[in-house]
Amino acid sequence: MCQHQPACPSADSTDREAAHLVAHYPEQGWSLLCNGVLFFEDTGELLPDGQIIAPHRPLGTEHVVTAA
Repeated sequence: MCQHQPACPSADSTDREAAHLVAHYPEQGWSLLCNGVLFFEDTGELLPDGQIIAPHRPLGTEHVVTAA
């Protein structure tokens, strides 16, 4: 699918999100990468074979402030 040189990571590679954007629809919350992956703003993904990758957004660290 990818015409870039060097070629973008394939949809089944662990770094698939590094592929170039083909279409970007921020108002709808998704983007299409050149490897056929639909990437959603919540970091979930839909692979070309229909496999769903659950959102994997890093968890924020909580800071607890205590009074002295």
